[in-house]
Amino acid sequence: MKTLLKQSALLFGLITCVSAPLSLPASADSTADIVLSLKCQNEYTVNIWKRHQSGELLYRGTGLLGQLSLGKGTSDNTGAAQVYHFKAEGYQYQVLGGKGDHRTQGSLEVFKNGRSILSQTCTKEG
Repeated sequence: MKTLLKQSALLFGLITCVSAPLSLPASADSTADIVLSLKCQNEYTVNIWKRHQSGELLYRGTGLLGQLSLGKGTSDNTGAAQVYHFKAEGYQYQVLGGKGDHRTQGSLEVFKNGRSILSQTCTKEG
């Protein structure tokens, strides 16, 4: 229970710290297509979008603890997973979407100054 409370508090703190200066709507974007949707712990949903014209990757996280919107993401294909990277004010967000035998799995990991501060296993939606 303590671990769950710590993770919830940490996630809420991250969302509050980072989302204030980067507030973008976390809803659907008519200029982008969704490429990955994950349901994580604490009713937190992560969506990765790709803009039609520019190809820019966007991160939209929503849940009971708040919203977080990031842009200018990058993507890597490891063969076993598609990995999306986003950065904002000392934080790095890494979102994995599994492939093949792991296509229903995903994960969210948050780093601060290169150190992992949050890691959650997620489930792909849709």
